[in-house]
Amino acid sequence: MIELKYVDKRYPSSNALLYVNNLTIHTGEVVGILGDNGSGKTTLLKAIMGIGEIQSGEVKIDGKPVTEQYERMAFITEEGSFLPDMTPRKYGQFLADFFPRFDQTHYTELIEAYELPSDRRIKTFSKGQKIKLEICAGLAKKADYLIMDEPFVGKDIFSRRDSLKRMISGLTGDETVLLTTHLIDEIENVIDRAIIVHKGLIRTDIYVDDMREQGLSLADVMLEARKKSPSPSIHWPN
Repeated sequence: MIELKYVDKRYPSSNALLYVNNLTIHTGEVVGILGDNGSGKTTLLKAIMGIGEIQSGEVKIDGKPVTEQYERMAFITEEGSFLPDMTPRKYGQFLADFFPRFDQTHYTELIEAYELPSDRRIKTFSKGQKIKLEICAGLAKKADYLIMDEPFVGKDIFSRRDSLKRMISGLTGDETVLLTTHLIDEIENVIDRAIIVHKGLIRTDIYVDDMREQGLSLADVMLEARKKSPSPSIHWPN
């Protein structure tokens, strides 16, 4: 379970912010973190991963600080966590040394499935190839928590569907997945729950089954979230 309480993240040089009063994500949920560019989606994922300091509040993974749970987490991001002078083969060996759960065989299978050159330096890869490599590394970590920030940027529609299919087929059902993307039509049948972030605040948190019972689509929910009051009350801790 992921728990955030009174999490406050601000940037001195801009008006950007993130404030989460109380958010719980249960084990095994596949959650879409959705919103416009600059809404705070990536900041929310980084707060959960413990990347960058928050001004106040706490984030816990199964009741423990994030720093005690890193080996159970994988962060897949378009920014890339790879070392550019390495080849995918050497990168896999590097990850295996640091992540006890890393599945070298599965990693090699994914590299081959994505047709990535295993002995070419990563810095020579295209943006799309680098993202595919990130997905390979993230899935091979066999993490309990998969945090995915725009993993399908730069892919054509067939590659996106292929990546989604690989991701879903590789899950056991016990993993918790958080996914940011603008491709809402393609993930509506994948996620269990949608959290809509707008101007640094969570405007809507809805389960997809409930959304469908109301006859709504993700596009409808996002539109309604944008219309909500820009300054909902913030409940600071005592």
